[in-house]
Amino acid sequence: MLALISAPVANWPIPEDTRWLAGMSAHYIWLKGLHVAFMVTWFAGLFYLPRLFIYHAPAPETRDRERFSVMESRLFVIMTIGAGITVLLGLMMLVVNPALLGIRWFQIKLLLLAGLMIYHYRCYVRIRILRDVAPYDDTKWLRWFNEIPVVFLLGIVLLAVVKPI
Repeated sequence: MLALISAPVANWPIPEDTRWLAGMSAHYIWLKGLHVAFMVTWFAGLFYLPRLFIYHAPAPETRDRERFSVMESRLFVIMTIGAGITVLLGLMMLVVNPALLGIRWFQIKLLLLAGLMIYHYRCYVRIRILRDVAPYDDTKWLRWFNEIPVVFLLGIVLLAVVKPI
């Protein structure tokens, strides 16, 4: 399949109704580059948002708590856009190269992606909780929560680059 993607589009025997796929294949490397770029924006939000939670939780002043809520909500919107575009570009690459679905490292990567989406949703839940609860000083759990994206990033990137299995 890789040879097919790197071959010149003009040499492909493609039926008339699937010419759009050939166009996507010719731009596969661009899809991949954009996929990585938007993944970076998504992870930037995933790394910073839990840090805001750690500062928000013990904030005693109402004005500070409101400011943190606004910051968290705006960041969540930006990182959700990054996540959505990342997933869209990933799906576009799968349309061009569906053979990836049969490869073990890619299957594990998809499993990690599912976990990452659950984490993303948990961030949304935490925004709503912090908006409605009184300040509290025990941020130990939030500090551990803050480290979870590192595990996902390392797993996803190492699988995609090293392709160990």
